Amino acid sequence: MRTGPRPLVVLVPGLGLDARAWRWVWPLLRGPSTVLTLPSMGRRAPTGADLGVPVLARELASMLPEPAGPAEPAEPAGLVLVGHSASCQVVVAAAAHLPGVRGLVLVGPTTDPEAAAWPRMIARWVRTARHERAWEPTVLAPQYARTGIGSMVRGMDRVREHRVDLALASLPAPVQVVRGEHDVIADARWCDLLARRGGGTLTTVAGAAHMVPLTHPGAVADAVAAVTG
Repeated sequence: MRTGPRPLVVLVPGLGLDARAWRWVWPLLRGPSTVLTLPSMGRRAPTGADLGVPVLARELASMLPEPAGPAEPAEPAGLVLVGHSASCQVVVAAAAHLPGVRGLVLVGPTTDPEAAAWPRMIARWVRTARHERAWEPTVLAPQYARTGIGSMVRGMDRVREHRVDLALASLPAPVQVVRGEHDVIADARWCDLLARRGGGTLTTVAGAAHMVPLTHPGAVADAVAAVTG
């Protein structure tokens, strides 16, 4: 049984999403947790803003608390970063330069280099969308409207350049990868590669597609628990 303070779990929404994307995961987490949004990932990006992964990773790092030291036993013991879809690249890039990261959870991580071109990305999104739940648009549409389609397109255009598979190879923190059974965006081959590169494990959620945090929040919470103990 774990004793002592738990790490702070930081949830970062995917492209176009905001804190509402984690609305059913958040109550299931043990210990302290928070949601941080970024331009194109929960916040409308200013015109001309650089939405490259290194820039977003630096912004995320600037929003995080310093890890607690021995003199602050009541504070969280380090950090666990949780990304979904396009924000997986950002949390990996941030973790590479942050002290106190205990682990990462990557849910439906993008983008497979084999599908980095726009036509292939769109084709995979369409194939995956057929397996999403009929009620999801009522939850997703207000989030997309808040972030803005322009911000989303510009964000994806930069995120697709980032090789998260290469970045994971040098990351010391353990990684849990979670994907839906019907997720063609984050397919089994790609996610298995990321899990092995990150020295972690892959969980495939039966019946799920890309929006696992909405449809199967317990699977995400279980992955977080596997990192936090």
